[in-house]
Amino acid sequence: MSEHQLTIPDVCLVVLVGVSGSGKSTFAGQKFGPYEVLSSDFFRGLVSNDENSQDATVAAFDALHYVAGKRLAAGLLTVVDATNVQKEARASLLKLARDHDVLPVAIVLDIPKELCLERNAARPDRDFGDRVVLRQADQLRRSLKGLRREGFRRVHVLDSPQKAEAAVIVREPLLNDLRERTGPFDVIGDVHGCLSELTTLLSKLGYGVILDPEGHPVDAVPPAGRTAVFVGDLVDRGPDSPGVLRLVMGMVEAGNALCVSGNHEHKLVRALGGRDVKLTHGLAETMSQLALESTEFQAQVAAWCDNLVAHYVLDGGKLVVAHAGLKEAYHGRASGRVRSFALYGDTTGETDSYGLPVRYPWANDYRGRAMVLYGHTPTVTPEWVNNTLCLDTGAVFGGALTALRYPEKEIVSVPAEKVWYEPAKPLRSAKKAAVERDPSILTLADVSGKRSVETRFHGRVTVTEEAAAGALEVMSRFALDPRWLLYLPPTMAPAPTSTLPGLLEHPVEALAAFVKDGVPEVICEEKHMGSRAVLLVCRDSSLAASRFALPEGRTGVIHTRTGRPFFSDADTETLLERVRSALETAKVWDELETGWVLIDAEIMPWSLKAGDLIRQQYAAVGAAARSALPPALEALTAAAERIPELASLRDRTATRLSAAAAFEQAYRRYVWPTEGLEGVRIAPFQVLAAEGATFHDRDHTWHLALADRLVEADPLLAPTRRLVVDPSSEEGVQAAVTWWEELTGAGGEGMVVKPLTNLTRTKRGLVQPGVKVRGPEYLRIIYGPDYQLEENLSRLRSRAVGRKRSAALREYALGLEALTRFAAGEPLWRVHEPVFAVLALESEPVDPRL
Repeated sequence: MSEHQLTIPDVCLVVLVGVSGSGKSTFAGQKFGPYEVLSSDFFRGLVSNDENSQDATVAAFDALHYVAGKRLAAGLLTVVDATNVQKEARASLLKLARDHDVLPVAIVLDIPKELCLERNAARPDRDFGDRVVLRQADQLRRSLKGLRREGFRRVHVLDSPQKAEAAVIVREPLLNDLRERTGPFDVIGDVHGCLSELTTLLSKLGYGVILDPEGHPVDAVPPAGRTAVFVGDLVDRGPDSPGVLRLVMGMVEAGNALCVSGNHEHKLVRALGGRDVKLTHGLAETMSQLALESTEFQAQVAAWCDNLVAHYVLDGGKLVVAHAGLKEAYHGRASGRVRSFALYGDTTGETDSYGLPVRYPWANDYRGRAMVLYGHTPTVTPEWVNNTLCLDTGAVFGGALTALRYPEKEIVSVPAEKVWYEPAKPLRSAKKAAVERDPSILTLADVSGKRSVETRFHGRVTVTEEAAAGALEVMSRFALDPRWLLYLPPTMAPAPTSTLPGLLEHPVEALAAFVKDGVPEVICEEKHMGSRAVLLVCRDSSLAASRFALPEGRTGVIHTRTGRPFFSDADTETLLERVRSALETAKVWDELETGWVLIDAEIMPWSLKAGDLIRQQYAAVGAAARSALPPALEALTAAAERIPELASLRDRTATRLSAAAAFEQAYRRYVWPTEGLEGVRIAPFQVLAAEGATFHDRDHTWHLALADRLVEADPLLAPTRRLVVDPSSEEGVQAAVTWWEELTGAGGEGMVVKPLTNLTRTKRGLVQPGVKVRGPEYLRIIYGPDYQLEENLSRLRSRAVGRKRSAALREYALGLEALTRFAAGEPLWRVHEPVFAVLALESEPVDPRL
């Protein structure tokens, strides 16, 4: 390496050290990005309007430390440009690095003091005299040898302007940063000297075990593309710790495996180094076994174990492997406490009845986006807890040796050949070493404040604190029990605005948008003018009680887009009985192998839930127009005969009267009388979930074919007409346009255009699940009777649909996330998190007419 290359971790705190005039600011400006450098002079200026004000020093460094802390918390390299020649000044920065678990690096500009004096003399803003520079130079000279002892992990000294000018900063990833390794991986739990079980497990995973001439396993060749990852604790307690070490060391050297350190490797290194270590918890057995090996092998073991890192971050940050687990704030960080947590976990400070430490259940509070795989605490069977999984299934205690295939999430185990070591407490009681959170309990902390929800189809979705507060009020006052709210439907984006005369929306723009997204085939579905509803239907009341904790006699729920009950309990049960019977007749229960289903539907008429809105808003507008416009038109007609200039006003009033009549006719199409449930229709169009399954991977023809079977079974259920077209062909576009014109011409609301395959992702990302194309007469209800006047249309065509489209995608991804989590058996708070987020996003400032 060239002497001019300065290596630093790519995430660290860089402390520049040098007297005034040594060129620190020039160096920082040349070698680092403008946002990475925090200059004490700049912060003096921020707090006092004078970069040279020494009176502002305390306030300036308070602000500098605050900003530096925020940058380090975000994982950003940060450079502090100040003299930092005093030990006390450096101590506060070292503490800042420790608090954020990053490595501190010192870059010292030890420039001759004569040159520094000369530079300061040439700057009229530096009038503090030579004595300050000389004092700083003396402090720097006395500090140089002790920088590493203070805690700086790397120290680079540049003792001439030429070296400072020629220096090249080389940023290196931390040893734990293997984000570029994307797998697939086979992550293997605690082996504890069980060599035979390990070779059996490797063979079951498809690895070819290689033996040396003495018959010792020394490597294992993985299936194409795969890599084994060991969570540590290879040694102690078991019959052949040297054999396990020989095999895993060979796999790592050959590039076939990775391994993190366990607490038992950490203790073994100290024992092999002659430290005073208690030979307990199986270490005595390992030391005895190693004593039979060559001194060369013992030295190799000591060096290899000593070089193991405490955790790895893999697959672009999606996977973290640490022996005892790792909370999100420590992922990819480097400090003593990060290593301690990774090796030993966190304890409550208490001991159980067996004298063992009670582990703090960190996984219960984990909310990170990365999957965390770990071992350390034996459990009978691996169980997912908030995207974390413990793989220590007590092989040495007579349990099993377990691996997880990643990303497949397939668990592979082999049973222990015998109990090799009696545990301090029975293996089967180890599972509950700490009091775990009841999975059916929600807490305010689950939903309050600003939150980010990780979704598997659209990344991280942020909910603001204000939106969460609004949703909390709705959820707590009006919504159903969260145990029954598995899903809230997303909002739907409109088609891009049309430029055709007299129109705001038209199929051509909707189809073109899907072509742009690379969707080869779409389905156009009739848009029912009703109210969106979700039906949770159970096959019987006993299953409803056991699966969803529904009260006695209840067999499901029907709720609105905001989670409110759609009907009274009695009416709900009446309708559910009809739907349940239709499911039975259509043999859906048996086909889906389930005792419950979740159905997305539209309930009609619109007036059923929107009666007050229609009376107070739409009917009032129509009545006012009928009352005011006819006499006005009559007067203007008579006046125009005497005053020709009034003819244009007369014609405009006539147009408005005609528009008002069309407005009344438009909303009345979606109003019909209902007596109790008489006249109510339900149009199912998608099966959202059933026991252990979601159906967003089934295309829309499958969903609608199933809905057709329900429609055939009961006239309560209404069909959804549809048309499948190729959006890139002229024939397909024309067919869609003609069909839309027929629908809207007959009084229909319009249609929804969806990717035929349902969930669709392309190189551009997640595709809109549906785009609504509403007819011109329906839009009269939305935008008012006169919206088609050219002056109004020209204004409305500037409507911004981008925010609505963004909200639709985010809510769609959250809905899928909730369904997927529920189907996977995750705890209630995990399911409720994305459900609540959908409701919160509904409070975002989006034009409600879109």
